[in-house]
Amino acid sequence: MFKSIISLALFAGAAFAQNVAIANPAQGASVAPGSNLIVQLERPNSQSPSQEVAVVIGIQSCSSQPCAAPADIFGQILYNGAYEPVSHEPQLPNYQNISVTIPASLPTGTAQINVLHVNLVGAGPSPALQTLNQTITIT
Repeated sequence: MFKSIISLALFAGAAFAQNVAIANPAQGASVAPGSNLIVQLERPNSQSPSQEVAVVIGIQSCSSQPCAAPADIFGQILYNGAYEPVSHEPQLPNYQNISVTIPASLPTGTAQINVLHVNLVGAGPSPALQTLNQTITIT
């Protein structure tokens, strides 16, 4: 039993190390409808092997109701494609900039950028799925 708990903790730690983070846009950033936005996704280095599969970036308006979790409502798809983070500056984690266009029809107010990250982790490998979000303001 104890070995199973340790194995599970190590697997969870390895999978967590493969997660991405939204470096841009910043929380609460102001964005105009119809404008281009750079979404920067960082992936810290890890000692366990992984293979990137894809990311999906969406946006949902939260101007008239609270934002939903991306696992429940992803919103309008802005990007669906490859995720290939590379080193740009030695002091930063590997990252990829993805340019998306904010829909011109998006209402002003609070909105949420949603990200779905899919990769394969470990020697097996095992599929890993991550969702995350960043709140912005449509001006």
